[in-house]
Amino acid sequence: MLARFAHGRLYYGWVIVATLAITETISWGILYYTFAVVLPAMEHELHWSRVAMTGAFSAALLASGIAAPLVGRWLDRRGPRLLMTVGACVATGLVLAWSQTSQLPAFYLIWIGIGITMAMLLYEPAFVVVNTWFVRQRSRALSIVTFVAAFASTIFIPLATELSERFGWRAAILVLAIILGVGTIPLHLLVLRRRPADLGLSVDGEPYLADVELQPRRRRDVSVRAALRDRTFWWLTTGFTLTTLAAIAITIHLIPYLLDHGYDARFAALAASIIGAMKFPGRLAFAPLERRIPHPYLAAVLVLLQGVAVLILMMVPGTSGVLCGVALFGAASGAGTLARPALLAEHYGQTHYGRINGVIAFFLAGAQALAPVGSGALYMVFGRYEPVLWIVILIFALAFGAVLRTEQPRLTVLAAS
Repeated sequence: MLARFAHGRLYYGWVIVATLAITETISWGILYYTFAVVLPAMEHELHWSRVAMTGAFSAALLASGIAAPLVGRWLDRRGPRLLMTVGACVATGLVLAWSQTSQLPAFYLIWIGIGITMAMLLYEPAFVVVNTWFVRQRSRALSIVTFVAAFASTIFIPLATELSERFGWRAAILVLAIILGVGTIPLHLLVLRRRPADLGLSVDGEPYLADVELQPRRRRDVSVRAALRDRTFWWLTTGFTLTTLAAIAITIHLIPYLLDHGYDARFAALAASIIGAMKFPGRLAFAPLERRIPHPYLAAVLVLLQGVAVLILMMVPGTSGVLCGVALFGAASGAGTLARPALLAEHYGQTHYGRINGVIAFFLAGAQALAPVGSGALYMVFGRYEPVLWIVILIFALAFGAVLRTEQPRLTVLAAS
């Protein structure tokens, strides 16, 4: 039946994109955003310190980074179906265990396990799948997945809040675990496929035999060893790691910064929500922009704009400066989510994309775990936020320079070794 469907008018890759859009939204909403919602209620009941509890989340991010290269290797060799199905099953079981936890060591073990499933379920494996099924339409496919998944916080933060307030945090997590299992396991199992060739197609839905004819015009496929020896790979890794470090620091400390500067809590919450809302138009704008601007320059500009946004936030007085700063930051960071997979695919091709992306994901996860602790320590040293934000701007500037050093990929085909 799938073979007949594949040769119909709708390319099966778009069915996979629609599936990932749904499962990414659910996975991000429950595995990533719910933690902060139930944290106060857990703290009140279990009498654990806030630092100890957030440490579990940092441990999860580190575990995700450590698992990322292995996940990428599996995806390159065997595809996403089994990996993401098992990941969804294990994640569901761990979230159920989270709802029953009462011991801090067990809580840490649960979240380390959830971190591993994050590597199996969140954007990184989804980007590998999209890159396998699309070349010409890659940016559009990535935009669809990330645009829909950007609603994860909009959907699941209010849902988790309502469930927690009405039934308690344990019941809320139990319900969310059921949603996670029902909403991801069947879709991953029934819809995901390893590659277009399994359905008699090539990327973008061309007839499979055309793959040979199109091959000379495609980007080269580069082995993992060759990528790790490539100077461009390390410039990209440095640039995106620094960007992640700075962006998470801003996201975490925006509300405290605004409260310190006399804005009320309602306005501070509004400003933080604008960052998420502006990611939608940023991602929609990426596809038309990347057709006009070479990927390295576009990625560098998006990094630079995030630094400019922080500068506006600091230097332009009043609410107008805050609103302009957070709007620009949200749009640039939203589009920047798509810049990394587009650049990696353009430089290194499809065959080893999962493993190459997994190496970068390892460093990004480290930056995600370090940013809250590092920026908090800087605030304690200086006693105010202005020096911290200047350091963040400097990090964005360094990231801009690193991404700008990347070279345009060659169009010749290289045998993968």
